[in-house]
Amino acid sequence: MCGIVGLFLKDQSLAPQLGHMLTEMLITMTDRGPDSAGIAIYGDEVEGHVKLTLQSSGPETDFTALDAELGATLGTHVTQRVIDTHAVLHIPSDQFDAAQKALAEMRPGVRVMSRGDTLEIYKEVGLPRDVAARFDLSRMSGTHGIGHTRMATESAVTTMGAHPFNTGSDQCLVHNGSLSNHNALRRKLRREGVTIQTENDTEVGAAYLTWKMMQGATLGEALQSGLDDLDGFFTFVVGTKDGFGVLRDPIACKPAVMAETDQYVAFGSEYRALVNLPGIDIARVWEPEPATVYFWSHADGQTIHDKAA
Repeated sequence: MCGIVGLFLKDQSLAPQLGHMLTEMLITMTDRGPDSAGIAIYGDEVEGHVKLTLQSSGPETDFTALDAELGATLGTHVTQRVIDTHAVLHIPSDQFDAAQKALAEMRPGVRVMSRGDTLEIYKEVGLPRDVAARFDLSRMSGTHGIGHTRMATESAVTTMGAHPFNTGSDQCLVHNGSLSNHNALRRKLRREGVTIQTENDTEVGAAYLTWKMMQGATLGEALQSGLDDLDGFFTFVVGTKDGFGVLRDPIACKPAVMAETDQYVAFGSEYRALVNLPGIDIARVWEPEPATVYFWSHADGQTIHDKAA
């Protein structure tokens, strides 16, 4: 049993409140997942740069002067913002691959949480309220975000086992449920060259979607394929640079509720995660249908909604 929340803003005047609203939603789901918590925020894009979010169990050592050392190695300028056990690096896009290789040599104990133009992921072991406070999540702004509170069933309670999982640029996944064929699928994806860092079944689900999109599928097509290739019970919320998607398995035994107004689209494992959102009393509220892909996107400055069974 885990808790999922998601918020997609149609009204960008709400962007400064995104972190606050998501934090309240996340904390409400504490009893569905007290082991660890995480949140993905899609914020400002830095032109010509890629964001790399890192985590360290020894941030005082690993992050001290990391930007200067990495910049000197690459022969370029690197900026760094440290928040508790995490750091966000801004790296020139054309130096990104070299930066990842250099980081693995310079700071072997540092773990990559996310990469992308706008995506930042913060996650740690502990109660959702404590995790949110450590990273000051309520002060973060952005266009959309997703979060997760975990009750571990498939792997150990660790930072790397917490959700969201990032397996492709600006793409991440949170999951409530259990994938029964994740071991076989993990072996297959690794043979295909897809990087999977943990034994967590959710990371396999995220990597599967990345793999399908690497082959040319849209997110909606990748999610649709997952209905055939992923065994088990699942509710997925997937974040991308432009929006987020929702999918439940054909049996749909894991709870889910959505709400939509002129200002936002929201997702929660239970309705109580949504009750403090502005205008929720006039929102259209519904339970997403089984085996149906839902997706909202900011494309060409407009909000696009897609639904495919």
